[in-house]
Amino acid sequence: MREQLQKIKEEAVAAISSAQADVEALRVKYLGKKGELTSVLRQMGSLSAEERPAIGQLANEIRSQIEALIEKKAAEMRGAEMERRLREEKLDVTVPGRRAHVGKSHPLSVAQRELEDIFIGMGFEIAEGPEVEYDYYNFQALNIPKDHPARDMQDTFYITDNILLRSQTSPVQVRTMEKKRPPIKIISPGRVYRSDPMDATHSPVFHQVEGLVVDRGITMGDLKGTLEQFAKTMFGENTRIRFRPHHFPFTEPSAEVDVSCFVCGGKGCRLCKGEGWIEILGAGMVHPNVLRGCDIDPDEYSGFAFGLGVERIVMLKHHIDDMRLLYENDLRFLSQF
Repeated sequence: MREQLQKIKEEAVAAISSAQADVEALRVKYLGKKGELTSVLRQMGSLSAEERPAIGQLANEIRSQIEALIEKKAAEMRGAEMERRLREEKLDVTVPGRRAHVGKSHPLSVAQRELEDIFIGMGFEIAEGPEVEYDYYNFQALNIPKDHPARDMQDTFYITDNILLRSQTSPVQVRTMEKKRPPIKIISPGRVYRSDPMDATHSPVFHQVEGLVVDRGITMGDLKGTLEQFAKTMFGENTRIRFRPHHFPFTEPSAEVDVSCFVCGGKGCRLCKGEGWIEILGAGMVHPNVLRGCDIDPDEYSGFAFGLGVERIVMLKHHIDDMRLLYENDLRFLSQF
């Protein structure tokens, strides 16, 4: 047994000295529960009482020597690894730092803030409302009853028979008139939803900014003056507007509003399709039924309302021909703004 222990010691010393990595495996091999030294010590029961103390002492000395060699080798290997990393991973503190990429506001957010600033400058307040809306506020209170054909013009996302995703921000106007007495002067920006297929000019989710003014003596002239001021601020001082007769259930009379092309000045170009005018919004005088439904006397008060799409404004100003670019989050596109 003495010879076995000496042989284990010699093998361990040689293996540890030549080890290049993973000295922990050598610890397991020689000193573990199933290691070679442990296997030999299990045979001590066959020794005489006089031999056991001497063999036990020798085994303990060999165990201590192997442990010391392993610790020394591990320390040497850690030191060598540190030297290698310091040599290979040295940092040149004189090299200029890399500029961090800073994100920018999305063009839709920029346009919406610009629209808000324009109308706030004219004395409007911002009003907000829920995107999940009741059928009453989205349609009925806007003079669009259950059987009205205008409902067919909007493919609405219904959650239940009475709850839907708002298809316009006009419900905010109704909610405001219910809570506040005239004078009222608000805009209601926000997301709206319609079950439209995604293509170059349509999206199931888009953004609107709608305006409402209610007070005594409000006329179509006030509407025209407000929209002229908006157009000149948004598109340039030389911009002109024109009204074309139209029909909306919640306004009477109603109009579609065009601006003179801000690229060609009205002469005709690719953007305005040679017409010199670009349609940007719908507007009109608030229908008496809408006022009456909000407990506002249409014989005493009148008002105007308008609504425009933020995506359309962005596409016109930046000559974007595909709305999908605004939603795909392609940094090659967004970094241009």
